[in-house]
Amino acid sequence: MTAAISRDEFVGLLRDEIGLAVGAVGAEDLGRTFDEVPGWDSLHLLTMLVLLEKRVSRPLSLPDFLDAASLETIYELVNR
Repeated sequence: MTAAISRDEFVGLLRDEIGLAVGAVGAEDLGRTFDEVPGWDSLHLLTMLVLLEKRVSRPLSLPDFLDAASLETIYELVNR
């Protein structure tokens, strides 16, 4: 099964569309908890949900996003 969104695309969306300070596609950036991400705000989660739903052309679960522990978890949710 092909990923709904590549890691590069995901990081680009976080950086370019949302304005989060995530660097290269390293696991250390995506594996951080939300409070470890520079500039994180809880509204970013809703923005991310909307942008990712548009990108993958299907609804994503808000409760799953709210339960997510990191950006990596969000990436995995989008690609399951």
